Amino acid sequence: MTSLNATPALDCRYRPKWHYAAERNWLNDPNGLVYSNGVYHLFYQHNPLGDVWGNMSWGHATSADLLNWDEQPVAIPCDEHEAIFSGSAVVDPLNTSGFGVGGVAPLVAVYTSAYSPASPLAGRQAQSLAYSTDDGATWTKYAGNPVLDRASADFRDPKVFWYDGDAGSYWVMAAVEAVRHEVVLYKSDDLKSWEHLSTFGPANATDGVWECPDLFELPVDGDPGNTRWVLVVNLSPGGIAGGSAGQYFLGTFDGVTFRSETTVTEGMQTDDSRMPDYGWLDWGRDYYAAVSFSNAPGGRRLMIGWMNNWQYAASTPSQGWRSAMSLVREVRLETRAGRPALVQAAVDPFAASGTELFAAGPAPLADGVRWLPVEASGDVLRIDAEFRPGSAGKVGLVLRAGEADGVQERTVLAYSSVSGESLSGELSLDRTASGHVGFHADFPSVERVPVSLDGSGKLRLTIFLDRCSVEVFAQDGLVTLTDQIFPAESSTAVGLLAEGDGATLVSLSVTG
Repeated sequence: MTSLNATPALDCRYRPKWHYAAERNWLNDPNGLVYSNGVYHLFYQHNPLGDVWGNMSWGHATSADLLNWDEQPVAIPCDEHEAIFSGSAVVDPLNTSGFGVGGVAPLVAVYTSAYSPASPLAGRQAQSLAYSTDDGATWTKYAGNPVLDRASADFRDPKVFWYDGDAGSYWVMAAVEAVRHEVVLYKSDDLKSWEHLSTFGPANATDGVWECPDLFELPVDGDPGNTRWVLVVNLSPGGIAGGSAGQYFLGTFDGVTFRSETTVTEGMQTDDSRMPDYGWLDWGRDYYAAVSFSNAPGGRRLMIGWMNNWQYAASTPSQGWRSAMSLVREVRLETRAGRPALVQAAVDPFAASGTELFAAGPAPLADGVRWLPVEASGDVLRIDAEFRPGSAGKVGLVLRAGEADGVQERTVLAYSSVSGESLSGELSLDRTASGHVGFHADFPSVERVPVSLDGSGKLRLTIFLDRCSVEVFAQDGLVTLTDQIFPAESSTAVGLLAEGDGATLVSLSVTG
């Protein structure tokens, strides 16, 4: 299999500091996320031969801290018979698969074989195995592949975990029938022979194909006696902000059937009037295919997503490499407004080595933009801000501002009150003038999400800026917004924004 275009010269203007990107060539969905022997393994959809989609194989990177990643050789390459589509990986401590040797627990990858015209199974997508007995350094495809074939062209993205409950102890696979908007659940004792359990869907957002499911249990407010199961379903197009996105359902799983408690609409949807009522992992344009790590220490549920959107992914202005991952996020369930809600917190690149560059507040905010001093500028920053919007019509931050070739650049994160002193409002992220936006008609955009102020009328924001991205965590992670931006290297200014009087900056901290 060959790429349609050769890899061009490497251009690193937008290469992020803290978000993983392959050194060269194309990257998309995270795959095979697993922790083993002190190392986090990030596999991902990768084209080893070019910076556009094609020749799908599993790239590989490793990290001890989820922040500093070392790129490894391609783990599972495509061949003339199959492309290696998305999937998951597990540690098999009981050697249920029989792949282990010498008492060493194998790593087992469960991936989608997308069969080429050269294969006897041409046109099908089915689930296959590869295994490693050297802790992920090398992989061998199982001779009995595929292990699960539904004779379907759109059966993909298996996420596998070990279930231990009232129904028994066994492996569970969550995969999708993508165009039917179904999550199909299977069980196995050995990862090789699979039995159908149940099917979930269609439900909630169904405008695009369903992809990359995940199913896991979380305690509510840290109480192990009160849990919910979280079913993640990514879809494209049909996301809340347009194009690619991830949605989630909360409910129960008895080892056989997932029952949603948060389904708003069932079946195929013909309009988007209920879209804001669905559970969204992120309200931005660039957080897709998010799935969680298997075997993470301490019982933490850690997720990472592809920081791009299929609407324009092939056109983003980097050369020789394309796309990055989000920061890793720990997800939890907390009671908000009387019911469980998914909250997210980034694994913080600045926690260990960051330096506070600027701090301010409390102070009233006058109408207009107040630019921070030059020492608070930068292209890689963490910004923590707390506002009390009061009677101001809008309050927020201007990010990555500057001038390039006579054009003003800025990304604007703003909270607009619905009416005066109301605790209800809307948080928006405007990248229409963020820099290089003309490479695709769908890229210039304004993302919006309803956000309520807390009981004292305050808005809390944590923002992670990297060289090609903005990740926003509002109200302690209840809402997130993730967007790519491509400003000039010189556009680094940060400003405080208010429209009208009456707003207060409670606190501001800029860390670099």
